[in-house]
Amino acid sequence: MDSMDGRPVVLRGGTVLPMDDTRQVLSSADVLVVDDKIAAVGPGLEVPENTVEIDASGGIVMPGMIDTHRHMWQTVMRGYGADWTLTQYFVWYYLEHGKLFRPEDVHAGNVLAALEAIDAGVTTVVDWSHGLQTVDHADAAVDALQSVPGRFVLAYGNIQQPPAVWTAAPEFRDFVGRRITGDDMLGFQVAFDVLGDPAFPEKPAFEVARELGAAVTTHAGVWGATSDDGIRLMYENGFMGPENIYVHAASLSADSYHRIAATGGSISVSTESEQSAGQGYPPTWAIRAHGIPVSLSMDTSVWWSGDLFSAMRSTLGADRSREHMEAHVKGETVTHSSLRAQQVVEWATRGGAHAIGRDDLGTVAPGQKADLVLIKNDASPVSFPLLNPYGQVAFQAQRGDVHTVLINGRVVKHEHRLVGADLDAARRAAEQTIEYLRSTMGEETWAKGMNPDIPQTKILDNPYQYTDYRSSATHTADKE
Repeated sequence: MDSMDGRPVVLRGGTVLPMDDTRQVLSSADVLVVDDKIAAVGPGLEVPENTVEIDASGGIVMPGMIDTHRHMWQTVMRGYGADWTLTQYFVWYYLEHGKLFRPEDVHAGNVLAALEAIDAGVTTVVDWSHGLQTVDHADAAVDALQSVPGRFVLAYGNIQQPPAVWTAAPEFRDFVGRRITGDDMLGFQVAFDVLGDPAFPEKPAFEVARELGAAVTTHAGVWGATSDDGIRLMYENGFMGPENIYVHAASLSADSYHRIAATGGSISVSTESEQSAGQGYPPTWAIRAHGIPVSLSMDTSVWWSGDLFSAMRSTLGADRSREHMEAHVKGETVTHSSLRAQQVVEWATRGGAHAIGRDDLGTVAPGQKADLVLIKNDASPVSFPLLNPYGQVAFQAQRGDVHTVLINGRVVKHEHRLVGADLDAARRAAEQTIEYLRSTMGEETWAKGMNPDIPQTKILDNPYQYTDYRSSATHTADKE
């Protein structure tokens, strides 16, 4: 498909999910892409000469999916931490071995994660990059993202230093000036957590983010790490707004949800992560009651799948399970599901676009950016009959069913294969990083790391090694 770059593209005869306010489904419709935008949507479209025609019949055309929180640098360790708890994750990355990562290791993880995302129809990823120990690491992260034809947001973070320190460093300002240039394909956020220390040591970092015009994304309501105290400090100091993304938000009180709702922020739910690692019960059941906007995310492939089909499926399961459990405790029966398949598909597309402030993404309509996914697999008996397209996306589809992906009008996957991707180079880089980690740690430590012991430190009260602050507030009983 490289020879087709620059030519208009039309997806013919698919079931189109516009994901707009009408929530309609278009049967046997075409989607025409000219340059980087959607030019027209409808049946039997006339198209310019030289248009690339892709048969979408029997398939589903939907907006590209948007992941609002993925630690891309960790993808190079895919599956290593499958049996971890969140505490063991903190021990490995925050306390013991995360500091081993060199710039080239961050680069390897980011390239692999970016290719993985595109392959699964995830056209935009927020790279929650909290392994940027130096600006060299940050340059490597951006180099990797810009080497792959996806859309990304660099959420700059450094778990090894206080946020007030690394955001104040001249080299950080220099990096932002050099690399964050308004490129439509590379957004920017500032990523750090608020520990609840009454002194609010994170305040200078918020001020830097505000000066830079950058949104702050933060792991909020994470059992054993962050609590209502952090939300309250942000609120009282005037640092909560519509641009903020609160990741997980699974161990919060109604007061915190009210503050998020009142200030217009959104929550990035990582259901596979929350239900396995222990941040708290996946919170969509509580978020919905407060009317807070939701997006979905996958967190990290060191544990879980890197696709949003899994996110949609697990989110529906967790929300509905909670609803049934609550009813059973009262001796009642749920007769109609409150969370519908359509809603999680919306969260995976339009919800992500809203969270990152990109209203030109997340819907299929003329004038929108041409980030599109065709789900079609004629070789699979699971592809038919197509009766409920939202249910098909949320419960039946998987990354192998992603036939074609367009990002910014460019075909980057076609006929189930990535276009122009050098998987051999990505594999070699990943293998070099793993060889480096194993040789540096030693085979015994490497093997033990898949189920690390918990050292006698403050890790259970505070995983952030750059501060001695401790609080029992991160271990308070369920408030709902």
